[in-house]
Amino acid sequence: MVREDLKLSQILTRQAFENAIVVNAAVGGSTNLIIHLLAIAGRIGVDLTLEDFDTIGSKVPLLVNLKPSGTYLMEDYYYAGGLPVVLKELSGLLHQNVITVNGKSLGDNNANAECYNNEVITPIEAPLKKEAGIAVLKGNLCENGAVIKPSAATPELMQHRGRAVVFESIEDYHERIDNPDLDIDASCVIVLKGVGPKGYPGMPEVGNVDLPEKLILQGVKDMVRISDGRMSGTAYGTVVLHVSPESSIGGTLALVQNGDMIELDVPNRTLHLDITEAELNKRKAAWIAPEPLADRGYVRLYLDHVQQADLGADLDILVGKSGAEVTRDLH
Repeated sequence: MVREDLKLSQILTRQAFENAIVVNAAVGGSTNLIIHLLAIAGRIGVDLTLEDFDTIGSKVPLLVNLKPSGTYLMEDYYYAGGLPVVLKELSGLLHQNVITVNGKSLGDNNANAECYNNEVITPIEAPLKKEAGIAVLKGNLCENGAVIKPSAATPELMQHRGRAVVFESIEDYHERIDNPDLDIDASCVIVLKGVGPKGYPGMPEVGNVDLPEKLILQGVKDMVRISDGRMSGTAYGTVVLHVSPESSIGGTLALVQNGDMIELDVPNRTLHLDITEAELNKRKAAWIAPEPLADRGYVRLYLDHVQQADLGADLDILVGKSGAEVTRDLH
């Protein structure tokens, strides 16, 4: 790449980011991709938005029969032919002429890929699911957006209205979730606050919190869960993540109270807290911002500069491409 003067800016193009969104959908990939791609795009100077992940990826067929969206394991995916097979199957949905790090196009690199197990990697004509990808939600509970991975969720919960059971922090959750007296049933919506970029700090993978023990013992396998945190790509559940603005900076998530009704409507891409505008404004006026979790050092620098999830949770001082020009010679 050095000899050929092949730069990152020639590889990390808008078309390459669009390809990544499509492929992530087709493999049932993680919601974490959203955070990483938005941050990378911000640093390289490519205009990529949270909404792009829905408009570009949400209608892509699921081709890889891999947990949590399917049955098989990563090793099976590898032996079936792996990512090159998926890229070949998706040829009609991808920008084939984008340049890659070896100097060849994406299409040339995968033209000869061969599938060794069609149960693990399905042909695009007979996908595991007709639509996969990420759904981006909007509403008064997530004005700047939230995300959910439908391929890992329970279809019956894609449209759901339930009573909020609120945990103000991950410590609060661990302390109370298995209390037999906790007022919760399978129709409730678990709300976890304080796990966003600033709130934790660092936006941990805790969004797919475990269900209450008493409900698990009743046979409940999934519930709607909402947080400003993340979850692992290997996790299963009807889990709304990356709520923005996060609770720790006064997003509506901070104002949710026990007993509030919350409506999730994935087909219509909405997430709504069912209280009046007057009540919402009253709660906003009474809300008190938490004390910063650090007053010095790198953590304070992070808290002062980290962006919200819908922008990639990168530091704002790192946004914008640097370029290759050397402006001063020190020799």
